[in-house]
Amino acid sequence: MNRFMTSINKVSLIQQIIIGLIIGIVTALYIPDIAKELSLLGILFVGALKGIAPILVFFLVITAISKHRSGQKTGMGSVITLYLLGTFLSAALAVIVSWFFPTTLHLATGATDAAPPQGIAEVMITLLKNIVDNPVHALMTGNYIGILGWALMIGGALRHAPMGTKENIESFSQAITTVVGWIIRFAPLGIMGLVADSIATNGIEALLGYLQLLVLLLGSMFFVALVINPLLVFIFIRRNPYPLVFKCLRESAIYAFFTRSSAANIPVNLDLAKRLHLNPDMYSVSIPLGATINMGGAAITITIMTLAAAHTLGIQVDIPTAILLSVIATIGACGASGVAGGSLLLIPLACSLFGISNDIAMQVVGVGFIIGVLQDSTETALNSSTDILFTATADYAKRGYNKDWQ
Repeated sequence: MNRFMTSINKVSLIQQIIIGLIIGIVTALYIPDIAKELSLLGILFVGALKGIAPILVFFLVITAISKHRSGQKTGMGSVITLYLLGTFLSAALAVIVSWFFPTTLHLATGATDAAPPQGIAEVMITLLKNIVDNPVHALMTGNYIGILGWALMIGGALRHAPMGTKENIESFSQAITTVVGWIIRFAPLGIMGLVADSIATNGIEALLGYLQLLVLLLGSMFFVALVINPLLVFIFIRRNPYPLVFKCLRESAIYAFFTRSSAANIPVNLDLAKRLHLNPDMYSVSIPLGATINMGGAAITITIMTLAAAHTLGIQVDIPTAILLSVIATIGACGASGVAGGSLLLIPLACSLFGISNDIAMQVVGVGFIIGVLQDSTETALNSSTDILFTATADYAKRGYNKDWQ
């Protein structure tokens, strides 16, 4: 057994994931019955990540804040600027793409049990309420805004605690980090189960009717990942951004694509941030915060789907309205749920800007759920990998770029 484990460990984790991915695809195509049984591996993997993430974030933030020294700069201002700017530019790109390639939708039945927000004010009020959520309830439900809020306050209160108390909390935080590492080692099996179940259950037939819409959505997301984000990174660090961009895509986006949850990918990003030697005071806060407010992929989905609905109904969109839509998509995306399909329920909110009825808007949401197997996976991969990318960018800009950290 020891020899077997030693042989396994000689293969890099990314290579193991690729092998698991291939096995999952082959199993789904040729042995679909077994593929559905493999779904248990994916359920366990995602469940373990979601289960450990709230506790990990809670104690990491408490540890970082309790040890923070007055006057020590964390660079959080730069991270938040990158988050908001990246999300707005994503929405603006989606507007331009929709103008050049207008799309007509074949409307589908909407999600009848979904309850979209009635306005931007409701989205923002919900965010504010989440900050003061019961801390135990926040941990149980994965409410990261609430977890961050309480962890910041508790960490601040512990700044004058005895050093022994701080060391005990830090030891507990390190133990949880170790557990996260153990869970991540099972990623090849988890991803094998996720991809096998996804292909066996959904197939590709349902996607063909919405091919143009998918191409616009995925193409825009790839453009943001490979052009807009690198440009923002270059502006901040004044170095070739692509080594860092590709590392974040390779070691964060792959996990997020298959888990389809920014929340579940938080432990992966925190582990990568540690290996990049980033400032714990920054990444322990910026990574979970990014899972809530850094939503470039969601902004693209909201904007393109809304403008496709407007084009389908023959509604003309002028430049001022398009700019307003980009702002609404940016703000709305910040309130998008960090779970699969979370951005889709904000489409009716954006559609209301053009007077599109809620009934039609929910049919557009129904289209979103049909193509979600690719759209939502790619959206989450963009969102989550950008969290770690912008965190690393802000840290490099503050402390100086070091090629050995790539």
